[in-house]
Order: sequence, then structure tokens, then C-alpha cells
Amino acid sequence: MSENASIYAQSGVDTAAGDLAVELMKSAVARTHGPEVVGGVGGFAGLFDASALKEYRRPLLASATDGVGTKVAIAQAMDIHDTIGQDLVAMIVDDIVVVGAKPLAMTDYIACGKVVPQRIADIVRGIAQACEATGTALVGGETAEHPGLLGVDDYDVAGAAVGVVEADRVLGPERVVDGDVILALGASGLHSNGFSLVRHILAERGVSYTDRSAELGASYGEALLVPTALYTSPLLRVLDDPALDGAVHALSHVTGGGIAANLARVLPVGTWTELDRGAWSPLPVFRHLADLGGHTLESVEGAWNLGVGMFAVVDAASAQHVAAALTAEGLDVWVAGEVSASTRDLDGFEQGAKGVQGGAVRLVGAYAA
Repeated sequence: MSENASIYAQSGVDTAAGDLAVELMKSAVARTHGPEVVGGVGGFAGLFDASALKEYRRPLLASATDGVGTKVAIAQAMDIHDTIGQDLVAMIVDDIVVVGAKPLAMTDYIACGKVVPQRIADIVRGIAQACEATGTALVGGETAEHPGLLGVDDYDVAGAAVGVVEADRVLGPERVVDGDVILALGASGLHSNGFSLVRHILAERGVSYTDRSAELGASYGEALLVPTALYTSPLLRVLDDPALDGAVHALSHVTGGGIAANLARVLPVGTWTELDRGAWSPLPVFRHLADLGGHTLESVEGAWNLGVGMFAVVDAASAQHVAAALTAEGLDVWVAGEVSASTRDLDGFEQGAKGVQGGAVRLVGAYAA
């Protein structure tokens, strides 16, 4: 270590530990690189050969950025760091695929109180594995040590990605019409939203993440760290299936804001739908946490996905075929509702969200047992 590096280390920043973390993660990152990635790990900027975009008539770049929220607090408490990376990738690339885009490249950012090389490598390995599974090149990243601002075992993760879609194949409310069928795609668990409520419930009940839950068949921490499902690759394969060309009109990633608000964002103004709660049974983790907190399932629909990770709004004549294709991809799929453009009273509906003047959505009925 040089004298300058040693002086920096005295302030709490260990550049040598950062270098070791990079060495530990290099092989996992390299596996995400196809021929489009120019150069290796460690450059000031990642390089991605955009020549492939010449094949598009009018390529539109799609970008998204996100984090994992307070789910990282559970990973830190459990000292399990190799799943949080999939959460990060899923939150980003599954937003990109919503417009029909194929993710191309991603970068990540990890802020921590102290660089623990193996911990950082575990996080990045999870990111890289999810990037590899979704065909996304991990072309760069940054690990920043913030002593005095974050505790030695604290960290946060964020990332950004870019994808591409042909202009005339962009999915969204412009394609949705009266009579379209709404397919729900099953979630793997809480994914990466609503964890502030989860942590509040557990804290109020004096429950530790290491406590075992008979209802969940695992410790609370293990059940809560089930990583976010990756929908990108299955959806892209269905979108690229010539037999289903044009059948999918819109997609909605159920993240912050819950079920109704996220679906409302991809429905056109003037349309509405009622989602039948009886079409599915929320996963045990949702039922148990709601009971533990003294909440009804209906009251937490704006915080948790309750078992629905994505919606696909599809042409009615093709709905059965799209559902079969998604099922063949290993996804749990069911019909949740239908889009209507008829005139009606929309009192009690969620109407648009996050600045989008979209359609109207509400949930009706009781959840299946």
C-alpha cells in the first residue's frame, strides 16, 4: 500500500479492499459479456458496440433505474448477500420489458460503510447471474465507501439499464382496446416493495428475522429474501413468437403502489377494469404477514403485490394462446379481468398513477382460499 493510500485508509476508506472486491467479482461479471461488450472490467466507462442497432428501422432506447429499497436491511440482518442482486436486476429490466424492449446493458452502484470484499462480491455475483439470465451485459459499476455516513455493515444498491425496441412495436395503452383480456403472472414473493410495512409489522410484534415461522416453513428472513421473479426473458420470447405477433398490447410491472395503481398506468383514459380477487389465492407469506399485523389482505393491496408480479393485457382472441405460451415458459398465469370502455360510475377505482392519466382499476370480490 502506498503512503497516500495508507493515509486514505486512516480516514476509513480502504482502496485495497475495493480492488480485492473487483478481483472476486470479475469472473461473474465477465459471463454477462457477449461480443458487443468492448473491453473488460475496471474501465472508467463500459463500452457496448451499438452496431446491432443498425438492424432496426427506428430503434428506441428504453432506460430504467431503481434500487431494492429497505429489503437490503433484511439481507444485512441475515448476513445473506447473494440474492439481493437478482432483486436489483429484476426491478430494472422488468420495467424495461414493459414497453417491449430488450435489455442491452446495465451498470450498478453499491454504497457501503466499509468494503468487505466477499460481501461486495456476493452482491455483484447475484447481479451478474441475473444479468446473464436476462441477456443483459453488466458493463460497469461503482462501489463507494462512505465511512461515518453508513455503518460498517450497512450498504445500499442501485442500478440503471438501457434496452432497445423497434418504434412500431412499443407496448402501452395506445394498443389496448375494449374487450382485451388481462392476464396475471404469478410473483415469487414480496419481490422488492412494501418492506417498510413488513419491517414495521415484525418490529411491533417483536419478531426477529432469524425466528422460524411454522406457517412459512422457514425463518422470516429466509422467506422475505426470496428474490424477485425475472419476467424479461420469458416475455421477450413470447413477444418474438411469430404466431403471437401483436397479441400482447401492454404489460404492467407490479411494483411500488401495488396492484391497481400499476395496472391503471397502462390502460388508456376512458377504460376501466375490475380485477377478480377470487381468481387467485395470495401466497402464504402475504396472508401470514397481514394476520401478524392485524390487517386484511384488501387493506394492503397498495403496498404488496399479493402474488401478482406482472400483468399482460392481450388481444381477447389470442388470450388463451398467450397464456399457454407463458405457462410453457414456467410462469403461473391466470385471467384476472377484462378491459371495458363502456360508460360507468368510477367511484372507488384507482385512476392512473405516478403522473400518468391512465385507466381505472379496482379489485372486487374475495380472495380464493
